[in-house]
Amino acid sequence: MQISYHKHYSQYLGREMEFKVYGHTGTPVLALPCRGGRFYDWEDHGMIAAAAQLIEAGKLQLFCADSTDWESFTAEGAPRARAEKAEAWFCYLTGELYPRILAMNGCKKGAVLTAGTDLGAAHALRLRLRRPELFAGALCLSGDYEGSRYFGDVADDLVVRCGCAELVRCGCAAPADKVILCAGRGPWEGDALPSTEAMAAVLGSTAEVWSEEVSHDWYWWARQFELLVQRLLK
Repeated sequence: MQISYHKHYSQYLGREMEFKVYGHTGTPVLALPCRGGRFYDWEDHGMIAAAAQLIEAGKLQLFCADSTDWESFTAEGAPRARAEKAEAWFCYLTGELYPRILAMNGCKKGAVLTAGTDLGAAHALRLRLRRPELFAGALCLSGDYEGSRYFGDVADDLVVRCGCAELVRCGCAAPADKVILCAGRGPWEGDALPSTEAMAAVLGSTAEVWSEEVSHDWYWWARQFELLVQRLLK
């Protein structure tokens, strides 16, 4: 499998940002880690191995991004200031990393999928909801889609943009076709399962709910990604 590491300066964030690419061609997927996670987490926890056959066959190319959750979603402080940090990262993904994905993959604008686990699932969905002209679909695993969980019930334009459910309720989101929301009924899915089902209802779709043995864990996310990404590829 072709693997490459990249590091470049972000004007939006004022720092160097890292990412890794897996594969040589195929449908590009912007992959986002768990809350507070890093760009190498998908590789370290078996997600790349689970999709290896698709990647090596040239059907899939993964671009694993870094997060800045510790400055925004999981930080302490005023909601507005933290939301500004979250927006800067969103702009980095869409305004700086996204053009690099297009250049490296050779695809046209609008062909990129998003995927994420845990808080990364909510990030993946927000990208699809807010920028549908850039992202063709989203695969969201064990997410918590209420921004109020992290920012409280604050009536602020940037805070609203940090929550997927809030975006839809205020009419700020595009129609969400080609979105798969998945969670399990097992251990540690106590927040993700009801949020996934509620988000699916808000979108007018159906959640993909796995059995009682499926926990909030990388092992199951790898199994889910391997199976469900193929639906989006079709």
